[in-house]
Amino acid sequence: MISSVADQGVAAFTNIIVLVVAARLSSAAGFSVFSMVYMVFTVLLGVGVSYVGQALVLERGAAQVRAACRSAATFTAVASTVIGFSMAAGLAFVPGGTARGLAVLGLVLPIVLTQDGMRYCFSALRLPHYALAADTVRLAVAVPALAMQPHGAGAVRLVAVWGVSAVPALLVGAALLWPKVKGAPVDLRKFVRRGHLGQRFVIEFGVGNATSQLAVVGLGLFAAPLAVGALRGATTLFGPMNVLFNSATAFGPPLLNRVRGSDDKVRATAVLATVLAWIAVSWTVVLMLLPAHVGRQLLGDTWASSSALLAASGSQYACIALGTSALLTLRVLRPRATLPIQVVFSLASVVFMLAGYQWDGVMGAAWGLALGSALKAVALWLRIVAVKRAPAATTDPQAPDASAEGVTAGSSAGPR
Repeated sequence: MISSVADQGVAAFTNIIVLVVAARLSSAAGFSVFSMVYMVFTVLLGVGVSYVGQALVLERGAAQVRAACRSAATFTAVASTVIGFSMAAGLAFVPGGTARGLAVLGLVLPIVLTQDGMRYCFSALRLPHYALAADTVRLAVAVPALAMQPHGAGAVRLVAVWGVSAVPALLVGAALLWPKVKGAPVDLRKFVRRGHLGQRFVIEFGVGNATSQLAVVGLGLFAAPLAVGALRGATTLFGPMNVLFNSATAFGPPLLNRVRGSDDKVRATAVLATVLAWIAVSWTVVLMLLPAHVGRQLLGDTWASSSALLAASGSQYACIALGTSALLTLRVLRPRATLPIQVVFSLASVVFMLAGYQWDGVMGAAWGLALGSALKAVALWLRIVAVKRAPAATTDPQAPDASAEGVTAGSSAGPR
């Protein structure tokens, strides 16, 4: 448990510090490009973790887990190489800084996705301290490598350095994983068979996370590139909240399963929602009281635009706290009840963001995202009330084990 929480913290801190260093080294325009490339990586990482990682942690039996881990690591390496190199080839001759940054991302994609994917192998093998060791190496190499770059370094250079800096962590992870899976059979065909559990998890990720992130990327590509940098900068400042959300998502379901009775489960998550929302509000106040020179030390030229969004982003994170706690409750009481809500309100968040941008620029977009998160939280808690009123139907025998759904795409090293 301690090693798992520590690994979550190290992975999240790596994400935060990478964005902070990139923001300090870049101009506002350069950080906007880096942010768009990083968001694309986040989506690809979330898809990979959902399709491979979440299905992996459902495996049972020592022999089956070893075979599944070796197959998952191999599939991730092969699939990320095909996708990454295809992306690099397709964008190599497209003009523009964003296209060049995405082409470089394609070249380093096999490194970063395979390295991160090993975290779920270690989770399935119940060796979280191995994941912690590899992710600590990732942090120890990536931050100095980026910090050594000259001020004003372009997004293409920063993406390349960030990607290559994952090689030592990849080698450490592979060295730790190989003795545990050596001799186990490899089956790559199971990942493309109809009915693979990862297909369901990808849908949940797509409607829950990827939709809004891709919408922000689209906003940068077709409307205002600087808006992406401002929104990503504000999100970076709330990195500690992401650590708390990831930890709650990872360890909440198995802990809730130990609580007897649906009423007690709901009370426990209501308390969790209140605590997390209070922390989000308090952290927002702290950030809003930061002197300007301290903010510039954190985000460089991006601080001016990101600091203006703190009230909206803080409200969004308080609503995410309420929604995350409700989502945990539903995954224990009725796991299949979450997908329709994710679909409707994730799409609604995109609509609100785009409408808000039309109404009041990037400030309106930030408040639109906050409104979408608020409505999703309300819908989830109303669904909990409905489930409690129908106790005979709260058990879903066809659903995967709720405790195994604790490791989600949100708990990956990529940003939300």
